[in-house]
Amino acid sequence: MEEMSPDNTHGVILAVSSSIFIGSSFIIKKKGLKKAGVSGARAGEGGYGYLYEPWWWAGMITMIVGEIANFAAYAFAPAILVTPLGALSIIFSAVLAHFILEEKLHMFGILGCVLCVVGSTTIVLHAPHEQDIESVKQVWHLATEPGFLAYSAVVLVVVLALIFYYEPRYGKTHMIVYVGICSLMGSLTVMSVKAVAIAIKLTFSGMNQFKYFHAWIFIIVVTICCILQINYLNKALDNFNTAVISPVYYVMFTTFTILASMIMFKDWASQSGLQIATELCGFVTILSGTFLLHKTKDMGNSASLRGSTSHSPRDTPVFINSGSSRSSNSTRPAIL
Repeated sequence: MEEMSPDNTHGVILAVSSSIFIGSSFIIKKKGLKKAGVSGARAGEGGYGYLYEPWWWAGMITMIVGEIANFAAYAFAPAILVTPLGALSIIFSAVLAHFILEEKLHMFGILGCVLCVVGSTTIVLHAPHEQDIESVKQVWHLATEPGFLAYSAVVLVVVLALIFYYEPRYGKTHMIVYVGICSLMGSLTVMSVKAVAIAIKLTFSGMNQFKYFHAWIFIIVVTICCILQINYLNKALDNFNTAVISPVYYVMFTTFTILASMIMFKDWASQSGLQIATELCGFVTILSGTFLLHKTKDMGNSASLRGSTSHSPRDTPVFINSGSSRSSNSTRPAIL
């Protein structure tokens, strides 16, 4: 195992801080929504009383801080290190919900948290070093190499097919359509976000990168991709159970992002087969913990409801919509 570079250390600190802030923000916002619902119409019923609730705004500010920290993390560390650490926000959200909102964390949920921590630690200890990049033009060169251009072309073709053919026909019944659009575009978003973050980092160090048109093209790509992601993620959340969307979206988004980073930045080029295998094992461990945590998230609160006629989480279809499967109390996945 190689010693962790200073840039990777900074990236890990920023990524973990981002997870803490984002995970906490869901709990703070939910507390604000509960308080607002006591005195007026709930948000799920079309009420907007939460806009006058300080707790909700505190949650929004916390989330913004978390997203800024996540953005900055990409300027220091490779995507293969930063992106999987996003699973830690689920842990912080679940733990805080257990103590603050009294949403009990089941034993299997605790095991899921442990698996996420073990997997994250494995990836952190074996992640590749970030490349030394001295100009945004260098990132542009990486983005215009044949390998990444081919990946981008395939992504765009698949996304266009999903939007114009599959979404009108199957979007409201098959969750994979919306999640696929968000995940594929998300991989391009992260690559562009990393380019913009590097440009900002170099600019603050005294080398202005925004005099090059390349930086502005990356900003345009980030804007377009984010708008598309937000649009189709909202459609997914409106039609399907968030508790099912979150882990599936996390798996697909992280997988495509790591693939895109591997092609564009060649993160694994300097690593041995053992190091790559160890990182993949860490990633699979995180995925297992994420699915376990989401699959059992309601088990701690269901003991007193045994014998009732309500459906259990196992009845929720993964790829087929159910009219009663929407959930307004689940953690929504972040875009980045």
